Amino acid sequence: MAFDGITIYCLVRELHNSLAGKKIGKIAQPEKEELLFTFKGSDGVQRLLISANASLPFLYLSGENKPGPLQAPNFCMLLRKYIGNGRILSVTQPGMERVVCLTIEHLDELGDRAQKKLYVELMGKHSNIIFCGEDGQIIDSIKHIGAQTSSVREVLPGRTYFIPAQEGRLDPWTIDQKTFCREVFSKPLPLQKAVYTTLTGFSPVAATELAYRAGLDGDAPAAAVAAAGQDLLFRRFQEFLAEIENGARPGIYLENETNRPLEFSCVPLTIYNDCGFLACDSVSSMLEQFFAQRNRHTLIRQKSSNLRHIVSVHLERARKKYSLQERQLKDTEKKDRFRVYGELLHTYGCQASPGAKSLTARDYYTDSDVTIPLDPTMDAMENAKRYFDRYAKLKRTQEALSSQIEETRRQIDHLMSMETALALAENEADLNEIKAELQEYGFIKKNAGRKKEKQAKSRPLHFTDPNGFHLYVGKNNYQNDQLTFKIASGNDWWFHSKGIPGSHVIVKTSDGILPDSTFEYAASLAAYYSGGRDSDKVEIDYLQKKNVKKPNNAPPGFVIYYTNYSMMAAPSLDGLHQIKD
Repeated sequence: MAFDGITIYCLVRELHNSLAGKKIGKIAQPEKEELLFTFKGSDGVQRLLISANASLPFLYLSGENKPGPLQAPNFCMLLRKYIGNGRILSVTQPGMERVVCLTIEHLDELGDRAQKKLYVELMGKHSNIIFCGEDGQIIDSIKHIGAQTSSVREVLPGRTYFIPAQEGRLDPWTIDQKTFCREVFSKPLPLQKAVYTTLTGFSPVAATELAYRAGLDGDAPAAAVAAAGQDLLFRRFQEFLAEIENGARPGIYLENETNRPLEFSCVPLTIYNDCGFLACDSVSSMLEQFFAQRNRHTLIRQKSSNLRHIVSVHLERARKKYSLQERQLKDTEKKDRFRVYGELLHTYGCQASPGAKSLTARDYYTDSDVTIPLDPTMDAMENAKRYFDRYAKLKRTQEALSSQIEETRRQIDHLMSMETALALAENEADLNEIKAELQEYGFIKKNAGRKKEKQAKSRPLHFTDPNGFHLYVGKNNYQNDQLTFKIASGNDWWFHSKGIPGSHVIVKTSDGILPDSTFEYAASLAAYYSGGRDSDKVEIDYLQKKNVKKPNNAPPGFVIYYTNYSMMAAPSLDGLHQIKD
């Protein structure tokens, strides 16, 4: 379910029970639009992660500690100044709005008790974190919204905080049956849209679930629902609210084929009865499992946008260059015809009349007549020389183009491998290694004279399979080289996607013997970390590492091999356990 008012209602109840009375131990801002509060108490350390990212806003208790920048941003410094040692009094939700309010008690400059409020608005592209005084005046916000951006509400220091009214939406806790039926069934909209545009806090998924429970078609017009159907929908609506009030039953619904997270919810969603279900201990753990990977992917996509643009531009240029070179090479195929013309003119040139524009002669290679175009201003020998010159020029061009085409093809393969590495990057250290490779091969200019900062080192991924074998995956070209030629030994098995960029996968074994299932796990892993991840099946080459060689002067990650086995594998991590080294 979307991060709607229903999810927030269940989350707020959990956060209040967990955090009320807790003292804030640390405030960090690990990302531009993200805050991390750390609380220490008798029950251990708890962390509250808040994001106002337009593409992925969230709020939940997290077990992960994210490091902040060396110099804290201004908004983080302001929060530390006012509420750095504050105590959480309450966590509330105004109505069923997508807003969470943290009321925090602290000591002011005179040592007197004072209160501040931190509003977390989880409203898609309008998400924000707003810090207010006790009088409701905005002290600051993580995003400033001026009059040019929004005509509805300015979010600037000194303005009074208020939640924009949601026109036409009613509080589901106070609405009666008469109002419910009048507002929902009078709208010229599909039933599910009429429900979520009438009730505050209801998302399209919740509205579709409500219609499904009542046995009604959510895409049918709301005005066409009969009186009996209207009564049944309201009863199901009351039962739905009772489920929410009685306590959350958080869980994640999974796609049957890929086992990927499909949807999350704090109440059972019968529309997904045919899907897998992963029950969670708490609303926060549900949100953390669902959002953590998506959040990491979103942030990495944002941080890698510049690198992806650079690779894309160079790749497009290289492909255009390759296409032009191939056309030029095709033109050189006529060189042998010019050579034959020259040889025939040496043999039969005496038969050509002065000023003739052509000569028909017997081609002794094909035993057929050939008409040779002539320049009438030249004699036969001069025409022959002209054809031999054209032949020699095209031959030189062909030889030069053959090596240039090979070089361009290598460059395209290299750029495609970096494009795949950017898609597989999981953290900033991965991006730093890809950037270093782009600089080394001249795709990015090096910063001359600038002191090189110490960068975090990225490591290959490490997995174990149910048979106890250790599998390693390189996430970029440098890691692939390191894995294949420094970490792997001769008897280890090497896996790679056939014909498409991908990671080198190594399975460690002392004697070179693996069970069949381990070969399948490794092949699925190689397919998953390849450019064919979204395909149903990927062809995987595999052989022992001692048969993998690296050509001289080859870029990182590029190898050759001549004898190998192949198998088809579905991209999957099922059955594998990742080890965080």
